[in-house]
Amino acid sequence: MAATTYDVLIVGGGVSGTALLYELARYTDLKAIGLVEKYDKVAIVNSHGRNNSQTIHCGDIETNYTLEKARTTKRTAGMVVNFGTKLSAEERDSIIYRYPKMVLGVGDKQCDFLRKRFDTFRELFPEMRLLERDDIAAQEPRVVEGRDPAEKIVALGSPNEYTAVNYTTLSEAFVKYAEQDAEKKGMTCDLHLSTPVHKIEKEGDLFKVTTPNKGTLQARYVVVAAGGHSLLFAHQMGYGLDKSCLPMAGSFYFTPKVLNGKVYTIQNENLPFAAVHGDPDVLVDGKTRFGPTALMLPLLERYNSKTFTEFLRVFRFDGSVAKVFWDLLKVRDIRNYVFKNFMYEVPVLRERLFYQSIKTIVPGLRVEDVEFAKGFGGVRPQLIDKTAKKLVMGEAKIDPGTGIVFNMTPSPGGTSCLGNAEKDMYLAQQFLGFNIDKEAFERDLLMGEVELRGLDENPQMSPEKSSHGEDLEGEREKEKQDKSVGPGA
Repeated sequence: MAATTYDVLIVGGGVSGTALLYELARYTDLKAIGLVEKYDKVAIVNSHGRNNSQTIHCGDIETNYTLEKARTTKRTAGMVVNFGTKLSAEERDSIIYRYPKMVLGVGDKQCDFLRKRFDTFRELFPEMRLLERDDIAAQEPRVVEGRDPAEKIVALGSPNEYTAVNYTTLSEAFVKYAEQDAEKKGMTCDLHLSTPVHKIEKEGDLFKVTTPNKGTLQARYVVVAAGGHSLLFAHQMGYGLDKSCLPMAGSFYFTPKVLNGKVYTIQNENLPFAAVHGDPDVLVDGKTRFGPTALMLPLLERYNSKTFTEFLRVFRFDGSVAKVFWDLLKVRDIRNYVFKNFMYEVPVLRERLFYQSIKTIVPGLRVEDVEFAKGFGGVRPQLIDKTAKKLVMGEAKIDPGTGIVFNMTPSPGGTSCLGNAEKDMYLAQQFLGFNIDKEAFERDLLMGEVELRGLDENPQMSPEKSSHGEDLEGEREKEKQDKSVGPGA
């Protein structure tokens, strides 16, 4: 089979890979781009709604975020919302969802913490409110019902923002509009589904990507966005050998619908993993989903036992990895957390044990209301830096400067997909020297809903059309009539 040569080839069709495909197609003058995905659809591993919290994290209710981290995350979260709100109402409503949200503090210490946080973060998040007991009851009645009146509670939150995403339908939209934009430009934009990658190697100025069914695909630049498998490909090429992969699996539990929106709890500063929260589920009607738990699992994909051997190849256990484990387990909170989360996976016991963790959110829950969400939950490939002997928190990227980039554990997950794609687009530009339409990028992804409604004052874009050409007049009227309710709210 004759080799196909691309300017940029993306390996991995999750939300990060498809976001990059979209940005390259829409905002650059490249001639040929492609994406390779081993499954028959995009975004069906960790980007699938079953396997993540379906959340737009913007930093207001995530208490482990510093002000600077929240400022950065708010920008990338806004990009996802701006992409979605510039689509037709029907398409938008299959991608992003409006729900109320809050982070709940219980007891003097947590309430004082949230009050101080509100003073620090209120300027960055003008829509965020400090919610006292009656305010909480108005937004989330079941959080207050059955609670001891003497127990102090306070929350930070907002009643009506886009807070949830179906990252699979978002990824499908990225591909759809990438292909449309590329066709308008005469750009080649190929999507290779059901195409596993066996090997990546560089010969001269080109990378050769070997597949079993599409032959050898050649590219001038490669971005690997394949979760834990990104590190596997990096190791195969001799990069990132000082990194090890620690896959952390998250499970979820269902209850009857007891929350109207998202209710988060305050992060324990001694624990590097997410605190338990309750969410509406965009895939399952009439339920509230609680989680995630966190358990080390020797798989790069949660329900794919074939990835066990691949895990062994990226785990690379040695004295440095052992020291990271030892340092983590020396902390009592982490030891207890690890044991508790192991027990959350034990049938029969797990529902009763997990109930103890979530009744602080909904005191009136009964243990028989809690059901393990079988088949839900993904894997986050947490990295270990063997040189620093530390767990790597947040985004991990290996960029050897040779024309290939390996992306792992983007933080905070799907929220940052367009922001991470922006970084990779500019890295590719530095290497290849193509042009980027910065004006269009900012207009499409960094202009919020308020600005969208004022487009008649912007000569750069017709007031009658969205960024993808749909008629917005009817959509604006619909928004005015029904601004507070999204699908599933």
